[in-house]
Amino acid sequence: MPAAARVRWVLASATSVTLLAGGCGSTGGGGSADATKSFSYQGSEPQNPLQPANSNETGGGRIIRNLFRGLVDYDPRNASLRMQVADKIDSSDAQTFTVTLKDGWTFHDGTPVTSNSFVNAWNWAANTANNQTNSSWFSDIEGYKDVHPESGTPTATTMSGLTITDDTHFTIKLNHKVSYFEYKLGYIVFSPLPDSFFADPAAAGQKPVGNGPYQFVSWDHNVQVVTRTYPGYKGVDKPKNGGVVFKMYTTAEAAYADLQSGNLDVLDQVPPSALASYKSDLGSRAVDAPQGAIQNIGFTLYQPEWQGANTAKVRQGLSMAIDRDTITKTVLQGSRAPASAWTAEGVQGYKAGTCGDLCTFDPARAKQLIREGGGVPGNSLKITYNADGGHKEWVDAVCNSIRQNTGAECVGDPKSDLKTARTAITGHQINGAFRSSWFQDYPLNVNFLADVYRTGAASNDFGYSSPQFDQLAAQADQADGIPATVTGYQQAEAVLAQEMPAIPLWYFRKNSGYSTHVNSVTFDSFGSPAWTQIEVTS
Repeated sequence: MPAAARVRWVLASATSVTLLAGGCGSTGGGGSADATKSFSYQGSEPQNPLQPANSNETGGGRIIRNLFRGLVDYDPRNASLRMQVADKIDSSDAQTFTVTLKDGWTFHDGTPVTSNSFVNAWNWAANTANNQTNSSWFSDIEGYKDVHPESGTPTATTMSGLTITDDTHFTIKLNHKVSYFEYKLGYIVFSPLPDSFFADPAAAGQKPVGNGPYQFVSWDHNVQVVTRTYPGYKGVDKPKNGGVVFKMYTTAEAAYADLQSGNLDVLDQVPPSALASYKSDLGSRAVDAPQGAIQNIGFTLYQPEWQGANTAKVRQGLSMAIDRDTITKTVLQGSRAPASAWTAEGVQGYKAGTCGDLCTFDPARAKQLIREGGGVPGNSLKITYNADGGHKEWVDAVCNSIRQNTGAECVGDPKSDLKTARTAITGHQINGAFRSSWFQDYPLNVNFLADVYRTGAASNDFGYSSPQFDQLAAQADQADGIPATVTGYQQAEAVLAQEMPAIPLWYFRKNSGYSTHVNSVTFDSFGSPAWTQIEVTS
């Protein structure tokens, strides 16, 4: 998920890693926990309405993850797949999946969660007429092209690959084998929807009715989204608190100040200006944990000046002009690790060095490649970013590195907040380059590659299209088992070095903190707290 996207995270292993807040503990304030009390979290205004298939950035994504539960999700302790609404998912060929639902799940309006709730939701989200950002996530399902043709109007309203047997059983038939399909099912796009949604989808996006641990209370745009614990929740992760308030901030510094003063309970990310001091400021309440995420700079490849084989050399040269080591050690205070691949460090399938020398600082080679590629268009580069996320310092540092080592002009292009920046990026309203981080949606290298760089992918904001990459990805999808799929995607990843649609910068760590009002704060590999396990003490 783009970030913060999506957000958008680093695993020591794809299937087993425990991420504890503060490294050695998770205690906050004194006193006993009160399960009726809510806590506040640093959020950002969602780009789109709160519809599960219409969010691929972290502002809306984190809220939706708490309002809805799908067939499966990922255990925050170790990122392993666990059943939620599904009792079991069976397949003998990685192409046809038989789903059995648990009894007793209900939406927040009291209506039951049934097979129809999933099938109707997926068919609606996949249909091109409904303009859902993440509709491409359903492209594996047989009949997707009938509801979402490349051009023209749909010839059907339902995908032929979805068949309902009864209220607790349905089958999913894919148009090809996908060895990791169960992993994909944990993403929010596969959430169920109640019947009330289809009566007025626009209204439901403003006042969503989900089936997750928290139910929607209110949305004061650009201020906060309030949720409260749903007493009828049937998931395996029962809340130990009374709800979550997502508070919107225009700067990361303001959020950090609120955390220190006790007006915010859990921080999303420490701003660069506080990285040197936050551990001493917060003591045992400081968080420094692995996170499955990567920071990139993407390019507007849909614009004529960035098209053509030679422009890849320009992008490669710009990559080699960036002094990642110095920026991560100074501006980012050692909180990031220089990237050498497009997959986050530690995720299953991560292969260090895929970028090769092109991610190594070499000013002389950088100038040569840029010259061979015909020069930076207009001899100037503008990097768009959201000003509310603490990115100014590193964007300025990257631009300084590019200016000093190539002679091309480079400036940051700040947008007021994540919603504004993402709208400009997805609407193709910018020129040149943009901040393009990716936070994992499921813990495989596939998520960092297929869902970002494949032609037409929901998060392919670059306009990148490579027949070679697409072919290798398709072959990897149909491999026998996840290990072979992961290896196949490593081969596809190597293509990105040839064309450089995005420049890998560095891998994230989760640098955060929490107030004296909460206990048991731990973060998962997706960079999110284990929401339901947080205890509020005062």
